[in-house]
Amino acid sequence: MSKLPATAVARESMTMLSELLLSTGRQDQAWPVAAAARAMTAAQFEEFLALAGANHVIVRGLEVFRGIMLAGQDEERAEWAAAALAAERSRIAAAIRSLAEVCDAFQAASLDVTVMKSLDHWPDMGNDLDLYTNASPRAVCDLMTGRFGARIADRSWGDRLANKWNFEIPGLPEPVEVHVRRLGQTGEQAVLASRIHARSRFLEVKGHTFRVPSAADRLMISTLQRMYRHFYFRLCDVVDSAALVSSGDLDFHDLRAYAQEAGIWEGVATYLVIVSDYVCQYRGTGLGLPQFVRDAARFGGNLITFRSSFLRVPILPYSAGLYRTQLAGLLRRRELHSSARLGLLPWLATAAAIGQKITGSDKGIW
Repeated sequence: MSKLPATAVARESMTMLSELLLSTGRQDQAWPVAAAARAMTAAQFEEFLALAGANHVIVRGLEVFRGIMLAGQDEERAEWAAAALAAERSRIAAAIRSLAEVCDAFQAASLDVTVMKSLDHWPDMGNDLDLYTNASPRAVCDLMTGRFGARIADRSWGDRLANKWNFEIPGLPEPVEVHVRRLGQTGEQAVLASRIHARSRFLEVKGHTFRVPSAADRLMISTLQRMYRHFYFRLCDVVDSAALVSSGDLDFHDLRAYAQEAGIWEGVATYLVIVSDYVCQYRGTGLGLPQFVRDAARFGGNLITFRSSFLRVPILPYSAGLYRTQLAGLLRRRELHSSARLGLLPWLATAAAIGQKITGSDKGIW
């Protein structure tokens, strides 16, 4: 990697990570990205590692990186990767044990619990533990504080609307985020949320069995997070969703029916087309999505830009249009409570923008 301004270095690292994770069948010593990897300095590797961490692909990215270094007999860079992999795997192993303890405690108390997002990246893992439950808020808070001595983190306006709580457990670096009876930025998705546990499946990880969302629900949860809340993709979202589509576990007709019921079908279709278009950049072919998915998408990967470590989704006019469609769908179904919650989103976003401009932080709002 050459000496470039910080933003260009990050973009070059993102391109390298994408090549490593998406360009299947091309990992050989003649591969251009292999030469770039072998030219990394220690400082550049640390920048590369930080970007991989922000995008939740440390394990998957560095496994390929280390394989290239070993094949080229570059023991120094192979050791850099091995040390980073060992540290990350140790963190993840501890987080999995804690996640299992929390889920076991829910089940022992006869409270349903489904692990969202956290296990989607396996063998990688994010920086918090996300759960969903249909239990009451009081039951959840009593369990977490009583069984684990957890501290309930201060709740922002957004947290309160979304009906979620963050718990800090002594000795556990990762916070535990529990979504209670609602999903979506403002908690507008009550019907979708109520069916998460019933449609869930079992997943075994490191000797522990967890309930995780169905393939369709995974994609809808990811869509709510990326297309209706954060407006950016992590690289893990592309890699995870591409693998899910390629696995054959996804029924696109069921997905469309569920997403239409939730009022987010256009958002889901757009999310999938963005993933497919990004994959196509590195594989030469996309995900082979059905035509009815492409027809429903509002835009594609050509509008995605890289900035501040992530792949950015244009908010105006595109994502704003998805928001209006979701709100209109809730109103048509006379889900007035959910519609009122979602209607607060522009005001919340405005308050966050003002707070960020004045104080440099939107803490207390999002």
